[in-house]
Amino acid sequence: MDPKAVNTNVTIDDFDTVLVYADQGQWTTPDPSAKDFNGNDPKYLRGTYHLTEVAGAALSLNFTGPAIYLYGHTGPRFGSYEIQLDTQTIIQSAHGAEESTGPTLLYGAENLTYGNHQLTLKNLGAKGAEGNALLLDFIQYTFQAAPAGATIRNVTFEEDNPAFSFTGEWGHNTSPAFSGGGTTYTHGDGATATFKFTGSAVYVLGDIKNDHRVYGIKLDGSAEQFYNGTSGCGGAFGLTCEQQVPILKYFASNLDQSEHTVVITNYAGVNSSFFDLDSVVVTVPSVYEPRQLADSGSPFVSTSGTATTGTAGTPTGSQSSSGSGCSSLVAKARPPAGQYTTASLPDLMTEPRKRPCRP
Repeated sequence: MDPKAVNTNVTIDDFDTVLVYADQGQWTTPDPSAKDFNGNDPKYLRGTYHLTEVAGAALSLNFTGPAIYLYGHTGPRFGSYEIQLDTQTIIQSAHGAEESTGPTLLYGAENLTYGNHQLTLKNLGAKGAEGNALLLDFIQYTFQAAPAGATIRNVTFEEDNPAFSFTGEWGHNTSPAFSGGGTTYTHGDGATATFKFTGSAVYVLGDIKNDHRVYGIKLDGSAEQFYNGTSGCGGAFGLTCEQQVPILKYFASNLDQSEHTVVITNYAGVNSSFFDLDSVVVTVPSVYEPRQLADSGSPFVSTSGTATTGTAGTPTGSQSSSGSGCSSLVAKARPPAGQYTTASLPDLMTEPRKRPCRP
């Protein structure tokens, strides 16, 4: 990882649809739409997590960048897990004498090639005296938003910005949980939202629910990528709960200074499923310098020191800021009802929270 570049962490919460669960039914979660749900619970980012006791339960993430960090919990009820990173397999344990009180680093790698990677996390269950459980809170990975010496700013485009154009029928919802107080939605099959922008990275944000299904996103001339917008909840309430706080539905980085086009398509099918668009955040650097992506058999720059592990009870909030210009675009936990102000709404996703790229 180039320490002189503008290194930025993007945070993938456990409910974000860029994460793919092999079988959502093997995991349990809180219900973010329950009346007693606490989105400010300091034990978990946004108050949510994915917990499993099923051996073989797995999730995957495709990402591009030189570093990645997985956060969860450790303690007596937790066991071993497998990290599959491209062609490499790493086995570690979350077992500990006492349960952690906040997000704890389960796995980290900082010497990855700057290329496209696939990560799979799999629960292995108990080995010996361990427990069976695995808990994922969130994942962070690093991308380089600009070359050394440059500055960046994040610009939010709400769903009613003229930078968007739409085909098909779209409606509008309002809620203090949404960025800017509103979202636009469709249940039309083939309905599209097109967004044109100039920036080195782009985040597409929206909510998820049980009546959301497949949507596709196409960036410029690349192949369309498909995602599942279903609620992300696991457990008996999995078909009813909703996560309204803006979740990450798509992310792309390493873009040049030309104008780019994102096309979002809702594939409603026979169920007339919905897609909700909350906002788009664009990272705009003062200087552009896209990286040449590596293409090698190993994900690591070298074969030594491929992994770092955290210790039980080490919350991410204890990290101090570094001088590398590294920041993280993280959705803040939802304030309690009645504490929203017009001034605070844009900060839900766009205020960079200074955080070192190295935990």
